[in-house]
Amino acid sequence: MTQITHSPAALSLVEINALMPQAFTDYFGGVLENSPQYATAAAKARPFGSAEDIAQAFSAAVTADASAAQLSLIRAHPDLAGKAALAGEITPESASEQASAGLGNLSADEFAEFQQLNEAYHQKFGLPYVVCVRENTKASIFEGARSRLSNTPDQERAAALFEISRIARLRILDLVR
Repeated sequence: MTQITHSPAALSLVEINALMPQAFTDYFGGVLENSPQYATAAAKARPFGSAEDIAQAFSAAVTADASAAQLSLIRAHPDLAGKAALAGEITPESASEQASAGLGNLSADEFAEFQQLNEAYHQKFGLPYVVCVRENTKASIFEGARSRLSNTPDQERAAALFEISRIARLRILDLVR
């Protein structure tokens, strides 16, 4: 296998399948928020025939992980329009995704509501509200947060993990040409 350094340019499947294990982890390390261990696990499923196969390997790695690790993965996600986002302390992937959904340009009322929703999520579930913002509008993100507050903790955990798989899939598609 060849060793190449991480590049913002998308790689072909041939190049991805040829990456050394650490290079694979480095390249895909940002797919799941501050959780490069899933890239290490996904690398073991090579060779991949498609970007969807890579996404499935990431999903399988998360599914196979311990419950406590899954909760850590959910908690690694920043609050939408939260203090970390405002301070520029989130991953470049999250910053770009939140900006694309208009969450960086909230009105004062929208910002206040998001802060209330974020707080309610943390109080009820001990988790941030996680949604694949690239597949939603600002309005549907707000509506989803409001409606998911009625979930049970188990339902919300499953919803968050599903959304994380959607986020990961889109990030993988960005990295594969």
